[in-house]
Amino acid sequence: MKIDIGVLIAVIGVLVALGSLLIGFFGYQLNKSKTVKNDGQQGAEMKAKLEYISKGVDDIRIDQKASDRQMILIGERITRVEESSKQAHKRLDKVEGLKGGDSE
Repeated sequence: MKIDIGVLIAVIGVLVALGSLLIGFFGYQLNKSKTVKNDGQQGAEMKAKLEYISKGVDDIRIDQKASDRQMILIGERITRVEESSKQAHKRLDKVEGLKGGDSE
């Protein structure tokens, strides 16, 4: 049984090509699973960061609402103080009028 050298080289070439194809396929599958794992991990980290930011924004909104309530209360108190001051000035003017003196 005599094998021609050209046929032998062709068979070896086909075997090498098939081996390379199998190695490439398995390498791709291995790399694909690592990529999916990394993508999942990055997605989880991103989700955790977004939740942390969302919680921070919620805390800021709560603080802002509390500040708004305080500003409303302060505004009401200022209005009361202004009214009280106005009444006190009227009483002082009456007292000065009763004494009949100009303080200027």
